[in-house]
Amino acid sequence: MEKLRHIQGSIVSLPVNDIDTDQIIPARFLKVTDKDGLGKAAFCDWRYLEDGETPNPDFILNNAAYQGASVLVAGDNFGCGSSREHAPWALQGAGFKAVISTAFADIFRNNALKNGLLPIIVDADTQQQLFSLAEEEPSTTVSIDVEAQTLALPDGRAVDFPLDGFSKYCLLNGVDQLGYLLALDDDVRAFESRNPQRVVTTA
Repeated sequence: MEKLRHIQGSIVSLPVNDIDTDQIIPARFLKVTDKDGLGKAAFCDWRYLEDGETPNPDFILNNAAYQGASVLVAGDNFGCGSSREHAPWALQGAGFKAVISTAFADIFRNNALKNGLLPIIVDADTQQQLFSLAEEEPSTTVSIDVEAQTLALPDGRAVDFPLDGFSKYCLLNGVDQLGYLLALDDDVRAFESRNPQRVVTTA
């Protein structure tokens, strides 16, 4: 997993509440176990017309002014619905490194953090400010400091966001849960060598 310390990028807004994981990545794409190419399927049913190939000119991610955006500002309760790691995979494949909302579904938030996608919770006023900035000026950029847990807005205001210590460690060091455990291999072996073999008995 790539280390995630600072994000400096432009924003694109999707001011829709309750965007569920089936809208982020429809179920028909869940058969694959390879992340490659999933970015093209992100928001597929909104992003393309009925033929599934022609870009929908009314969908924001198809607007040339927002190409290259790496921070998605979404409506409330983002990522609700069924659990699927494909959702953060698709968003990352589409170029996003962070998603900003007032609230995330717990399962989506956990899946995102485990895969190196940063979910940032802000208050409603900050969310609305970002919606307005993205609409008025497509080149609006924000700066995110993962270690300080701050989101810097164009007006210079810094907004704190919550991030648990373990997820923060993993993001800063570019390791997932398995990588974290494997890094403790020497400590585990040392512990085992200091302790006699234990016999487990059952009643």
